[in-house]
Amino acid sequence: MSVSDALPPRTLPPLMRLTDAAAERLRDLYARPGAKRYLRIGVRTRGCSGLSYDLAYVDEIGPNDEVVVDHGLTVLVDRRAALFLIGTVMDFRADALSSGFTFVNPNEKGRCGCGESFHV
Repeated sequence: MSVSDALPPRTLPPLMRLTDAAAERLRDLYARPGAKRYLRIGVRTRGCSGLSYDLAYVDEIGPNDEVVVDHGLTVLVDRRAALFLIGTVMDFRADALSSGFTFVNPNEKGRCGCGESFHV
């Protein structure tokens, strides 16, 4: 009996999930005339804590993109950022002074005081 015969296959958690608010906002953005087809999420070295989320709208799925489908919407995750983002929940928040996508990332070990960057 091999090890693979003894262990049942395990289900991996989704790379990322969207809240209802994030899905609603993305649906609105994707539906605009002339809008790009996908949101690509990555991380880059920036800020006082080391990493920040990097968002870009693109028309094509690239060779380094992981495809995430949630709420019937497709979001791309840069494969180089995937290990930093496993289990992350993307939300959308709006208040009187600002609005934007926010991230609840279980891999974060800390954030800078202004909230613009994080470290793992």
